[in-house]
Amino acid sequence: MNANMIVAWTTLPDVDTALSIARRLVEERLAGCAQCDGPIHSVYRWEGVVEEGDEFRLTLKTSPTCWPRLRERLAELHPYSVPQIVAVPAEAAGSYADWLGESTLP
Repeated sequence: MNANMIVAWTTLPDVDTALSIARRLVEERLAGCAQCDGPIHSVYRWEGVVEEGDEFRLTLKTSPTCWPRLRERLAELHPYSVPQIVAVPAEAAGSYADWLGESTLP
């Protein structure tokens, strides 16, 4: 596999916040596209207590060269003090890979 894209995920407290961040990152050409889904129900440990709540998952696609800038910008825009920002390398096929490269900053 030749990783020519990065798929990143984060969770956000509501759909409006998720879509606002998605629009901003695509407008700034740090992500080629973004999808928001949810609500999802999360269970997590926070400050020693097991918590539960609904969140919205934001999936972002970017180029490997844009990933460091996307990660930094997402952390700036994120409302959580400890945001979940995870990513994996992936392989985009053919014209999608070309489109993603054209849609993000070099």
